[in-house]
Amino acid sequence: MTEQLLQSSGVELLDVRGIRLVEGPPPYVSPEDEAAMNRVWEASVRDNPLLFDGPVASCTRLDREGRSDLVITWARTTYRYYALRRVPGAASWLPSLFVSIVQPAEDGSLVAGRMSASTAAPGRWQLPGGTVEPPAGGEPLDLAALRRHAARELVEETGVVADPGELTLWLVSRGEKGNVGAVFQAPPLPASVLSERFAALVASETARGCEPEFDRIALVRSPAELAELDGPHVDYLGPVVRRYVTL
Repeated sequence: MTEQLLQSSGVELLDVRGIRLVEGPPPYVSPEDEAAMNRVWEASVRDNPLLFDGPVASCTRLDREGRSDLVITWARTTYRYYALRRVPGAASWLPSLFVSIVQPAEDGSLVAGRMSASTAAPGRWQLPGGTVEPPAGGEPLDLAALRRHAARELVEETGVVADPGELTLWLVSRGEKGNVGAVFQAPPLPASVLSERFAALVASETARGCEPEFDRIALVRSPAELAELDGPHVDYLGPVVRRYVTL
């Protein structure tokens, strides 16, 4: 079964056992769309000079492979490319490919983080994680690479160190705009340890003159507690929390 991403609506959580990633060609961008994309990107950088036009992996399609595996086809783009989403009538934008991590506490709550003012989505609550970058030096983009990326995001955003091999692929989320995320579970830790490691990370980043990616974390036990957090939520957050607490 082939599942085209551009027409998706709502948020889906797909139970998976494995993921196979296949690189495809980059999308064609018309001269008109490219000019509009550049204008939107340059305006975004004026508003937030910390934005960086680095390489990213965009998702072009999602296919079922058997009953419990998925094939994700991806293409090399840059962060600038996502400005096309804000260009009326643009036909060549693609959904993003990202990883997210369910980091539980031993009491059953989950870590959610609020993006800081220096990020592309200030004030937004989400799980630890981030957009996938294409591998460098000829390395493959595969499930092992996604695990390594997830472990790196976890420590950079929360201070929690996890061996990539400890992260278990749990779900694939497909969001309201077609964005596709590989959701990993990390081993549970005491809530006090999670709070201490985040506090240590914030202190370290502040001492370096940097702003952490999360300006706050919360431990949530239910969708009701999630709804009490001030600010917008990334679209997959509520469904993932709901699925986790009903396990």
